[in-house]
Amino acid sequence: MRKGFANAEEVETFLRPRLKSLSDPFLLPNMQAAAQRVLAALDRHERVVLFGDYDVDGVTSIALLTEMLRAYGGAPELFLPLRMEEGYGLSPESVERCLEQHHPQLLIAVDCGTSSVSEIVDLTRRGVDVIVLDHHEPKSALPDCVAIVNPKIDPESPFHYLCSVGIVFKLCHALLKTRPLFDFDLKSKLDLVALGTVADIVPLRGENRIFVRRGTIEITRRTRSGLRKLIEVSGVRPSTSTDDIGFRLGPRLNAAGRLSTAEKSLQLLLTKDENEAGALADLLDKQNRDRQEIERQVFIAAEEQICRDFDPLRDAAIVVGAREWHPGVVGIVASRISRKYHRPTIVIGFEANGTGKGSGRSIEGLNLVEALDRCAESLEKFGGHEMAAGLTIREEKTDVFAAQFRRVTRELLSDDYLQPCLRIDHELAFSELTGDFLQWHEMLQPFGNGNPAPLFFAREVEPVMPPQEVKEKHLILRLRQGNYHRRAVYFDSANLSLPPAPWDIAFRIRADEYEGETTLGMRIEAVRKAEQI
Repeated sequence: MRKGFANAEEVETFLRPRLKSLSDPFLLPNMQAAAQRVLAALDRHERVVLFGDYDVDGVTSIALLTEMLRAYGGAPELFLPLRMEEGYGLSPESVERCLEQHHPQLLIAVDCGTSSVSEIVDLTRRGVDVIVLDHHEPKSALPDCVAIVNPKIDPESPFHYLCSVGIVFKLCHALLKTRPLFDFDLKSKLDLVALGTVADIVPLRGENRIFVRRGTIEITRRTRSGLRKLIEVSGVRPSTSTDDIGFRLGPRLNAAGRLSTAEKSLQLLLTKDENEAGALADLLDKQNRDRQEIERQVFIAAEEQICRDFDPLRDAAIVVGAREWHPGVVGIVASRISRKYHRPTIVIGFEANGTGKGSGRSIEGLNLVEALDRCAESLEKFGGHEMAAGLTIREEKTDVFAAQFRRVTRELLSDDYLQPCLRIDHELAFSELTGDFLQWHEMLQPFGNGNPAPLFFAREVEPVMPPQEVKEKHLILRLRQGNYHRRAVYFDSANLSLPPAPWDIAFRIRADEYEGETTLGMRIEAVRKAEQI
């Protein structure tokens, strides 16, 4: 692993992330003002509304802050926008509904708000104080409000990697430092922080690494009723990993917000009733299956457009869209297309009135928000992160936008970035794949964005029997290198044409548990005909 450590202390911090290493929460911009205003609202028994986003980061943020304020004796109202009717964040429609329902005196916008200048002006004019807890990229102007706690408004902040639930955790820490509660265990809430951090695909470095390492332990303890039931319906193993969060728990928590309202996911995380938790987990599992089918249909339709219009030698980006593509799945489809074609991708679903809701995913080397900013005259609005963003566009402007976006990405990306490549960490022989090696490997956990699992390389590998197809998608391979044999899984490879043996293979390893025994599992990432040294 080439992590660029400067000394042994940095290595120790990386391998053994500890809660005592967490920094002072007041190092985040405007944290003092935010904490003081929250405590004042509690003291004055003001009407406080927590206004969140409908993804996992937003829902876990609201759940964590709700439990914190309730511990102080508060009774915050919870508000989540309706994805289809109101769109993302502090839209005029969602703000109006929030005001009508709850009449807040203090509104805390979580995982949104950094770009909501006019909406926050309107809230202030109507007598509502606003705090923003967010991690999205700021634009040229910032809202005028009580406090914006967003590390990205300060170019010098070392905390740009935090997502919103991490920022909410820091606010909770700041509140407890200011006014201690001796019967509130903030550490036990790190299950929520791990869920949001992994699901939002922010870099697992710095304090995120601490949050996720300790948070997965809390998830494994299964003390939260709703999460325990969700783990059961998801088929997650006893020891929860970041893969379990990213591919099993996160999608089910996201499914409600993608297809209807995220309130069921929030309810699941907060409930203490076992029967309610079981019913909600079953519902989210069903909604996730529905989401998968809708996603499959949109992906097939998008592929038809790509086959017709995309030229990999000409185009540095992909833009596809159509009427009635469900806005709740366009982000997932964009992610799949971006990975398959190794291009920044925008997928847009248009309503009957010509309004398009789009989602984008980037590749290494392109800041998606910067690219969209250069196309801003074609967009109604946009925002997001370096690697993922959302936008609203009129249907009649799509062709102009697509041409602009392709031109901008061509200007910003060199040809090297447009060539997919595997970055090998180390060459390994099968003889080195031992239990001791696996133990050292697992010390590098948690894996994810910013800390991918090491990618290994093995030469002159041969299959000892024909591949076994599983679920018409994957292959099980029985491999030999010299006198050493390994079983390996090659996901999504059933339709691939394997080269003649012997092979060079790129692979990752993981700890597999079966009937109480831990073994070294092997996952193939790529296969090529063996090259002569």
